[in-house]
Amino acid sequence: MASTDETGQLGQQKSQFGAQPPAPPAGHDAGQGARMPRWLPRAMMLALALVGLFQLGSWAFHQLTGLLINILIAFFAALAIEPAVSRMASRGMRRGLATFLVFIGLLIAIAGFVTLLGSMLAGQIIKIVEDFPNYLDSVISWVNAHFNTDLKRVDVQEGLLRSDWLRSYVQNSATGVLDVSAQVLGGLFQLLMITLFAFYFAADGPRLRRALCSVLPPARQAEVLRAWEIAVDKTGGYLYSRGLMALISGVAHYVLLEILNVPYAPVLAVWVGLVSQFIPTIGTYLAGALPMLIAFTVDPWYALWVLVFVVLYQQFENYVLQPKLTAKTVDIHPAVAFGSVIAGTALLGAVGALIAIPAVATLQAFLGAYVKRYDVTDDPRVQGHPKRGAGLLTRLRGLLEGRRGGSGPV
Repeated sequence: MASTDETGQLGQQKSQFGAQPPAPPAGHDAGQGARMPRWLPRAMMLALALVGLFQLGSWAFHQLTGLLINILIAFFAALAIEPAVSRMASRGMRRGLATFLVFIGLLIAIAGFVTLLGSMLAGQIIKIVEDFPNYLDSVISWVNAHFNTDLKRVDVQEGLLRSDWLRSYVQNSATGVLDVSAQVLGGLFQLLMITLFAFYFAADGPRLRRALCSVLPPARQAEVLRAWEIAVDKTGGYLYSRGLMALISGVAHYVLLEILNVPYAPVLAVWVGLVSQFIPTIGTYLAGALPMLIAFTVDPWYALWVLVFVVLYQQFENYVLQPKLTAKTVDIHPAVAFGSVIAGTALLGAVGALIAIPAVATLQAFLGAYVKRYDVTDDPRVQGHPKRGAGLLTRLRGLLEGRRGGSGPV
């Protein structure tokens, strides 16, 4: 029993001197580790708020896409007429009045062109309807002569009038009148919206630049004003050069159509000039289709002559006329222009195709003003010539010459 008491006393002494501290309760550390950090609820709330703001911004952007595209079109339209408005304002005219006069001139020109084109199309449609029995008779006689049939115009007309295809087409056309009317009204509303925004951008251009520069430091103000000036020069230069090429193209096609005695030659010439220049990539083919169709009604050979002239003039314009006219206004490579049109079409459709070239020209000019360039070394490979002695053909040629010299008579 004494030894047992001594052992207990020794264990108490060791624990008093700190050799073995008492073990804490089993659930104490587990309770501290399971407690949620104080920052975690705030982080979760912040993440949820950011996700909600992103969803709200994405929804608002998709809802306002049409409005943003209209504002972009109006901005480029204002940049296009900025030189004319500024020139008139520098002569003492109020800027709002100058902008109004420019818009009135454009409206009169567009209305006159649409009126002439509409009268031409209406006249051609009336002529086609009046001559349709003659065309039908000629087709029936050709079919009877080549296929040994006995068709008559009355039977063909009655078959067409009683056909289910014509009945369904008329019904679908009647139901689609409301959709067409709604689209026309929507297009007119968008045109009015673009006109109003373009008018305000052009008339209040100095005030807009002043408001934009007021929130920037002086160094940034100079860069913004320089970018604005480049955009005005490139956009205006692009549209003015296109207008000049449209005038030259219209005059050339007018001379051809007058020589061939094709009706409505002036309107067709204006159509070819405007459509071929202001609709990128496919504008030339759309522009040449209408005069070819009308020339075909006069003589099929005339349509062939129009096609040949359109193709030849397009080559002359691409390789001779356009490089000289756009060298100082929109100096971009044809491949870059084509790629920008494709990218603009993929992003914004027809609007992107129309504004892609001036936008890329503006970006190229702005980067060219800030990107540092160096002198190019005088190396033949820069000019596309291979370096002497480095080409495989040169080595093979030297090897063959050496063999011929060694195999000759000694």
